[in-house]
Amino acid sequence: MLRRQFLAVRNALTADDVEGAGRALAERALELPELARGRTVAAYVSVGSEPGTLALLEALRARGVRVLLPALLPDNDLDWGEYTGPDSLARVQHGGRMALFEPAGTRLGPDAVTAADVVLLPGLAVDARGMRLGRGGGSYDRVLARLERAGARPRLVVLLYDTEVVARVPAEAHDQPVHAVVTPTGVRRFPH
Repeated sequence: MLRRQFLAVRNALTADDVEGAGRALAERALELPELARGRTVAAYVSVGSEPGTLALLEALRARGVRVLLPALLPDNDLDWGEYTGPDSLARVQHGGRMALFEPAGTRLGPDAVTAADVVLLPGLAVDARGMRLGRGGGSYDRVLARLERAGARPRLVVLLYDTEVVARVPAEAHDQPVHAVVTPTGVRRFPH
């Protein structure tokens, strides 16, 4: 129910809204000290009405940051590949679900994410505790569990619209809070 409400608001946005928010989001995100210091950043290519990430991906690449992008596996886990520019992306249709833009090059394996200094996460909302509401597929829950098992401690940052920072979202025992949320108008950090 809650996921549907957030998606309905997003789906009402125009392409210009999404593009403008993506540019503003990139500017805010690039001000993060974590991204300034990070040598490897795990990110994702936004789809549909998600806050746009392409401007951010390009800016990170221009800074010499190694950018890892996910490729969805049949079991909803994520493999990773390197982003080397817009022409390194392939549009991949996953069954009846939406098409995703994934890295076209060599797959690095699901554990490649453990080398990231920062992991940029998609989501639908984040609350005052830093708990993220995802789309419900569990792909990023697996990523976060993999990071924990490996003892990796990257900074976790979710990219959202301003209206998606809310008082509270449902959380389960395995959910992990993020360190920060970046929206088109600013950054909010969560102590933990």
